[in-house]
Amino acid sequence: MSEPVRDVHIDPDKPLWEMVEYLGEIHGFMAGHLYQAAKILEEGLRESDLRFLSFTGNLIATGLRGIIAQLIDRGFFDVIITTCGTVDHDIARSLGGTYYKGVFAADDKELYEKGYHRLGNVFIPFHSYGKVIESFTTSLVEELSPIKGEWGVRELMYEVGKRLSHDKNSVLGAAYRAGARVYVPGIVDGAFGTNLFMQSQFTSFKINLFKDMKELSDLVFASKKSAALVIGGGISKHHTIWWNQFKGGLDYSVYVTTAVEWDGSLSGAMTREAISWGKIGLSAKHVTVYGDATIILPILAAYLLKKV
Repeated sequence: MSEPVRDVHIDPDKPLWEMVEYLGEIHGFMAGHLYQAAKILEEGLRESDLRFLSFTGNLIATGLRGIIAQLIDRGFFDVIITTCGTVDHDIARSLGGTYYKGVFAADDKELYEKGYHRLGNVFIPFHSYGKVIESFTTSLVEELSPIKGEWGVRELMYEVGKRLSHDKNSVLGAAYRAGARVYVPGIVDGAFGTNLFMQSQFTSFKINLFKDMKELSDLVFASKKSAALVIGGGISKHHTIWWNQFKGGLDYSVYVTTAVEWDGSLSGAMTREAISWGKIGLSAKHVTVYGDATIILPILAAYLLKKV
């Protein structure tokens, strides 16, 4: 207790990245956590030779997609671990699908009858989603099947990213441009994965998840220090921390979540719980930030883009 809490007056002419310094002065309550997160990531991205970004696919239906692509394009992350929803939304939006600003309190029956899906307060026209992804996936399998019958998912993500690289806001396109590896352990849980299965009924096409596991194990075992920014929970979060336990845990780790820990869920588990499993190292720098990623990440991104 050597540093007092200081009152802050906002200078509207200051750039966004300096908001992190304001938050450090405000300190209570999540402000201090977000300040810590920025400092941990600033050091972790510099000092680590293996850097993970984990996030859930729902974020790619929002404008946060462009910021995530920007961070990947800047080369901040070597490994991206996400869900099939990311692939679905990235394909749909890169190929002209338009998502609309909506409201949470919409009449979902009315939306369905008018041809819209609702993802929170984002409205997605049927014609901007399913058929776009299906057509893209069908063409992809037709192109790749003659090359070889069995593909790792990371290899597929490279091919998808290559085809979406014309779009500066594409997450997979950014990974292709930056040479980052994308892993989707739950690839069959979405439109893209389901269409892969459908096409496999008519071709020799197969996916091999063990290829991805071999690549991840080699990357982790070869690393000296690793860092991770984990946004949200679920399979992408667990896959990230799971693999890092085999090298003694992450050395730097930041979680951004809205989930609670008292239900015992992985999504709500704080960084300190991962220490008990060896997924975060005993001497690691780590923090959990509670908050909506669509608010938290723009502030973090502005700071990292300026400082790293």
